Amino acid sequence: MISMDITLRDKFFGCICGCHIGSAMGAAVEGMTWPEIDEKYGFVEDFLPYEHYGNGWKREPGTTEDGVERQKLMITAIMEKGGRVTAEDVRAAWVKYANPNAGGWVSEPFEGTLLNMAKTGIPATDLGRYCDYAGLNSFSRACHAVGLINAGNIETAKEDVLQVGQLYQTAESRGLKWACVTGVAIAAGTMPGATVDSVIGAIYDNCDKDMVVKEIDEQLKKTSGCKDIIEMRSYFDGVYSGFGMPYPFSYANEVVTKGVAIFRMVGGNTKDAVLAGVNMGRDTDCVAAVAGGISGALCGSASLPEKWITQLDYATSINPHTNSRRTLRENADGLYDAFQNRLKKEKAYVEQMSME
Repeated sequence: MISMDITLRDKFFGCICGCHIGSAMGAAVEGMTWPEIDEKYGFVEDFLPYEHYGNGWKREPGTTEDGVERQKLMITAIMEKGGRVTAEDVRAAWVKYANPNAGGWVSEPFEGTLLNMAKTGIPATDLGRYCDYAGLNSFSRACHAVGLINAGNIETAKEDVLQVGQLYQTAESRGLKWACVTGVAIAAGTMPGATVDSVIGAIYDNCDKDMVVKEIDEQLKKTSGCKDIIEMRSYFDGVYSGFGMPYPFSYANEVVTKGVAIFRMVGGNTKDAVLAGVNMGRDTDCVAAVAGGISGALCGSASLPEKWITQLDYATSINPHTNSRRTLRENADGLYDAFQNRLKKEKAYVEQMSME
C-alpha cells in the first residue's frame, strides 16, 4: 500500500537513494550469474567491497560506480542552471567538474575519451555518435535526474532524455528509446496520487510502441505470477542470456525490462526493489539502479535502512576518483530546489501572460 503522506521532496530523495544504493550494492556482484552470487555470498543484503577494471583499487563498501558518476554530472548541471538542462549544459559540467582520473578507475574507460572530445568544439549532441555502444544502458540507468527535474511532466521528461542522452548515444538509438522508460516512469511516479499501475500506464502511453512497449508488455505478462526474485531471475535466465561480446548483459532492453518487472513485483517498495535487482544476476548494479530509482520516485525513502544511507555517504566522502562528494541528501535536495525554481519561473510566466 502506497502512503498518501509521501512528500515530493522525499520522492526525490527516494529516487536518488534507490539509484545510488542499488548501484553501489549491485556493483560488487556485477557480471555474475545468480547461481554464482548464491554460491559466493548467499542472498546479498548489504554493501560489499569490490574492485573494477582490474586496477587494484579495493573500493569501500557503498562506493558507487560509473553510472552514478555519469548521473552526478547531470545533477551538477541541473543544480547550477536551476531547471531543465540541455546536452550543452551537461557537457559544460563535464568540462568543469569531471574528475580527470575517473575513466578506468570509477568510470568506463570510454568515458575518458568522451571527456576529451567534450573539451573540443564538437557540438554536445554529436558526442554520442562517437560512442560504439548505441544499444547499451549507458543513459537509461543514469538519467534519473532528468526525470526528476521534469517531475509530473512526462512530455518534457521524454524530450530531455532524448536531447541530453545524445551525449552518450546517437539520436533515435535503441539506447535512448529505452532511456525514455526510466525518465517517463520517474516523472509519472512523482505525480500526486501516482500508483504502480499509473506509472506502468505512462510507460505504455508514451514510449516507443513497436520496440519498447511490446517487449515490456510481453515480459510483464510472463512474470505476472512471480512472487519473488528467486522465481523471476530463473525465468529471465531463459530470456536474456547473452555472453561472448562487449557488455553482453548491459543492453538497455534487458536492464530496463527487468527493472520495470521488479518495480511491479515489489509494488514500488524501494528497499525490496534494490535487493531484487542486486540478486538478479548479470548487470546487477544497473537493474537495481533502474528498479530502485523508479520505486523511490513513487514510494520515497521510508523503506531504506538508515545504515545504507550513512555507509554510502561515507564511501563517497573518501572516494578519490569521484566527480562529486555530495551526500545523497545534498544531491536530492539540490534537484528538488532546482525543480521548485523551475515551478516559480513557470508560474511567473503564466501569471504574466494571463494578464488582461
